[in-house]
Amino acid sequence: MGKTIKVALAGAGAFGIKHLDGIRHIDGVEVVSVIGRELDKTREVAAKYGIGHVTTDLADSLALPEVDAVILCTPTQMHASQTLACLRAGKHVQVEIPLCDVLADGEEAVRVAGQSGLVAMCGHTRRFNPSHQWVHDKITAGAFHIQQMDVQTYFFRRSNMNALGQPRSWTDHLLWHHAAHTVDLFAYQCGSPIAQANAIQGPIHPALGIAMDMSIQLKAANGAICALSLSFNNDGPLGTFFRYIGDTGTYLARYDDLFNGKDEKIDVSQVAVSMNGIELQDREFFAAIREGRQPNSSLAQVLPCYQVLHRLEQQLNAAG
Repeated sequence: MGKTIKVALAGAGAFGIKHLDGIRHIDGVEVVSVIGRELDKTREVAAKYGIGHVTTDLADSLALPEVDAVILCTPTQMHASQTLACLRAGKHVQVEIPLCDVLADGEEAVRVAGQSGLVAMCGHTRRFNPSHQWVHDKITAGAFHIQQMDVQTYFFRRSNMNALGQPRSWTDHLLWHHAAHTVDLFAYQCGSPIAQANAIQGPIHPALGIAMDMSIQLKAANGAICALSLSFNNDGPLGTFFRYIGDTGTYLARYDDLFNGKDEKIDVSQVAVSMNGIELQDREFFAAIREGRQPNSSLAQVLPCYQVLHRLEQQLNAAG
């Protein structure tokens, strides 16, 4: 196993907790520092998970010589700059999706990561969910080829609240955050780069300053197509639902669960060592550190996704 990998986790909110819960199941890893905006709440999280160091400043954790790696679960707008800070401090880093919301920032992070020799990974969780892994294994074996993906990403967020109904300190984004999952997954599952991309969006919310509805069309170089519908106006089942239409079947993925076209559940419990996509993502991060290799979902691997998002943003801005 080697020495214990010591980790700092930045962002002790809902997603940070998911990582802390996942890491509990991974041998040879210890979270030694946690960073949060509100000191008292962060101390509560630290006490629950037995974490010794608590701070509101990432720089404090980066200064700790025992910290080997950092997981960033902070607001989107901070991702690229914090990723660079971790790399420049000599720490391995996993940043939650998205890598950036400005392409140039993501490109700089990829450049610095490439020069550093460190493990630098972005949390594109769909690559790791057992449901999508099952489909990927079938594609890799030559038993299934995607003809079309139909994806719905639906939330209800007409006011800027988090999952607990509390006011948020930052604004989420349909394009740079939620669409990133599908844009990356489509190219990854097709094994083919995205050759065409089009987007339209609904009105801009007067208070939040973002579009609440969006529609995206993608075409891979191999001919496969994808239709992605996104909404923050959906008062119904929430989350992202994927339909894979292919030459030998149809599959519906709902997070870690998978169904066939007749809505019969497929057993994916043996696909990986866990049914938790976040835990599997973290396992890949730590395995890459131990093995001295680049991880699946490295910054360099996911950069083409952000190049597509950049082109789509330019389209939407030009359309007014």
